[in-house]
Amino acid sequence: MSCHILAGIDFSAPSPQVARRLIGVTLLVNGVGGRIVEVEAYDREDPASHSFSGQTARNFAMFGPPGHAYVYLSHGIHWCLNLVCREEGHGAGVLIRALEPLAGLEQMAARRGLAEARLLCSGPGRLGQALGVTRELNAMALDAAPFELLPRKGRVQVAVGPRIGISKAVEVPWRFGLAGSPYLSRPFR
Repeated sequence: MSCHILAGIDFSAPSPQVARRLIGVTLLVNGVGGRIVEVEAYDREDPASHSFSGQTARNFAMFGPPGHAYVYLSHGIHWCLNLVCREEGHGAGVLIRALEPLAGLEQMAARRGLAEARLLCSGPGRLGQALGVTRELNAMALDAAPFELLPRKGRVQVAVGPRIGISKAVEVPWRFGLAGSPYLSRPFR
């Protein structure tokens, strides 16, 4: 099962457009998750992207069809979740950086070893741990279990700024967040 339009978002669109539209969408993995409050866009033409140097065994899912997961291990310890966009073969995605935890808080707290809601999913590594993200989710369709994407309700004010923790294309304003959210990994300037 696969679809490129999920939660009212066309995942075949450019990654910055998909990223902005993801703010406020609810993301669940096996019923655990919350409202997306921070993301970063990446594209094959972007030197900070995993897809910049072409397809490899590690990043093959990023070149797959839109509306699928791209999961990778960061620094050998953190599983990070990306949502693939653009047409198959292009190599673009959106890194989910932070959620406002809304569902499965007890499971998240147990996985993270802490109970402070603000710290459960504020950062891509924390989010991956809280949601139980592993390599097994790599290349899976987002329109089927264990994933669920629910459309945002109402309007949201989106903050925009440069991405975090990269050494190339640091000035590119492809980090998007829910303005004023206490669940961000880092405030917007």
